[in-house]
Amino acid sequence: MHADSSSSKASTVPDEVSVTAEEWTQKKERGCLAALKAMVWFATTFGRPLSRVLLYPVVAYYVLTASDAVATSRLYLSRVFGRAARRAEVFRHIYTFASVLLDRVYFLRGNAEKFDVRVVSDHYMEHDVAARSKGVFLMGAHMGSFEVVRMVSRQCDDLKLVLLMYEENARKIGALMNAINPAAQQEIVALGNLSAMLTVKDRLAEGALVGILADRSIGSEKTAMLPFLGVPAPFAMGPFRMAAMMRRPVFLMMGLYLGGNRYEIHIERIADFSDAADGTRCNTEEQITAAMTHYVSRLEYFAKRAPYNWFNFFDFWQGQA
Repeated sequence: MHADSSSSKASTVPDEVSVTAEEWTQKKERGCLAALKAMVWFATTFGRPLSRVLLYPVVAYYVLTASDAVATSRLYLSRVFGRAARRAEVFRHIYTFASVLLDRVYFLRGNAEKFDVRVVSDHYMEHDVAARSKGVFLMGAHMGSFEVVRMVSRQCDDLKLVLLMYEENARKIGALMNAINPAAQQEIVALGNLSAMLTVKDRLAEGALVGILADRSIGSEKTAMLPFLGVPAPFAMGPFRMAAMMRRPVFLMMGLYLGGNRYEIHIERIADFSDAADGTRCNTEEQITAAMTHYVSRLEYFAKRAPYNWFNFFDFWQGQA
C-alpha cells in the first residue's frame, strides 16, 4: 500500500425510520450472509459484467420490499445532500451497496486484475520501516469496501492485517470467507472475550495492522454523541479506548467505490496513543474524545465526497431531529 463541515439539515425526514443499530446489525448480518452466498453464485456463474446487470432486478425487488432500509437510506441521503432525497438516488444508494458486496467476492478470491485501485493517500506506509515495526489500529467504517484494503495489504508480504468483529458476526462471515478463501477467514478475530484482547495484544506486538469498523455501537456499549452531517449521532467509544489501552497509533482507513471497477484507498493518521499512559486519566479521556471527533469529521468528509458509499441502513441518529 503505497501512495502515488456539516451540510444543512434536509427539510424532509422520513417518519417511518425506526430500526436501531442492534436490530439492523442482526438483520444485516443474516441478510449479508444470504446475500454473500447469492453473490458467490452470481460471481462464479456469470462473471462480473453480467452479474452487475442482474443486480438491477434484485435491487428493484429489495427497494420495493425493504421499507426500513429505503426509509433510512432516504434519511441519510437527505442529510448528506441537504435536501429531500429522490427515489432514483435511494435506488442508486442500495445498488452501490449490492455492487460492493459483489466485488467482495472477487477481492476475497484475489482477482485484483478486475479492478482499477488507486491509493490516494497512505500515511502508514509513508513512515520509515522502524516506525512501522509496531502494530497500529486501522479504524474503518461501514462505508465503501474494507475488502479492497485487505486485498491490497495481502500483496505486501511485510504487512499483517487482521480484522476485529463481534463474535456472532465473525463466526457467520468467517465461515463464508473460509469457503471462498481460507486465508481471509484466518485474518478475523472475534471480539467479546478475554482471549480476543490477548490475541489483539499479540498481533500488535508482531507489528500487525488491527482493523475495526468503528462507526456502530451495539447494545449497552458506551457511546459519545458527536455531530455528523449536522445532527448528533452516537459513536462507539470502545475501539478508541482499546487503542488508548494498547498505547498504539490510530489510522483511518477508507476504500471508496467510485463506480465501474474503480476504487480509491485513503489511509490517514488521526491519533497516537503511544504516550497515553504518561498523563492523567483525564488527559487520556481528552485524547480519546479528540481522536473520535477527528474520526467523525473525516467520515463526514468522505460521506460528502462519495455519498452512495454509506452502508448503515438503520436510524443512525436515533431519532435526533
